[in-house]
Amino acid sequence: MRAFPRLRWTPRGKQRRRRAVRLPGAVLVLLSCLTGLTAVAALVLCARAVEDPAVKARPAQPASLRHATPRQAARPIIVPRSAWLDATARHTQPPPRYDDKVVAVFIHHTDSPNDYDCADAPRIIRHLYAGQTGARAWDDIGYNFLVDRCGTIYEGRAGGVDHPVTGAHTQGFNHRTTGIAAIGTFTAGVPVPRAMTDAIAALAAWKLGLAGVDPRSTVSLTSSNSLSRYPTGTTASLPALSGHNDAFRTTCPGAALTAELPRLRERAAQLQGRTPFGTG
Repeated sequence: MRAFPRLRWTPRGKQRRRRAVRLPGAVLVLLSCLTGLTAVAALVLCARAVEDPAVKARPAQPASLRHATPRQAARPIIVPRSAWLDATARHTQPPPRYDDKVVAVFIHHTDSPNDYDCADAPRIIRHLYAGQTGARAWDDIGYNFLVDRCGTIYEGRAGGVDHPVTGAHTQGFNHRTTGIAAIGTFTAGVPVPRAMTDAIAALAAWKLGLAGVDPRSTVSLTSSNSLSRYPTGTTASLPALSGHNDAFRTTCPGAALTAELPRLRERAAQLQGRTPFGTG
């Protein structure tokens, strides 16, 4: 209900009054006291190419959530860490680290078996976490998100899925990026489940849309480690939706998943409401 008459503009810019809705006096008094409402938008890693976050990540405060814009895709359903990180697997870790925003997404595969039941995905993620925080002595799992073959998206690294959490997934390029890992091994000839790629596209569209980034564009990123394809301090132009092998000498995310990247970019752009290139 509205406290005032609703106005509609005529083609010539004149206002036409519609019948006002009468509200009780007490409600009008209450409404007059309000100043307005503000909506808040509310491992075994691929081929040895991950950066230890305890050494390279810089502390920062999480960026505030932005209001929705025409280029922001809907947030997909994301299963929280609590679904796979049980009390026996937890270890003491420092507070999360953040960047100012996410301008690129790197796609990985976990280099693990493909013939799993999707109900076992939490156990698989827990195993990856144990390997990275145990044998590798990292402070947390490196990937920001993981996606199983049924298209279920899981929160990986701690810090809040809405925030630009600094990951540990792509040597030299963990800042201002998000790492999405497909659970499985996707070398040449291995089928990539459509449910998985659809979920990855939806997740990439949402994360990049928060910064207004077109998934088909190229972005500038600065290498923080010479073990990447670029010497430390080099500014590299990379696809906004990249494979791990775009930034590091590795076969990850596998030839089959790499071949899906052009379609992933187009699908993510579509989910952001963008028109195909060359159509206006």
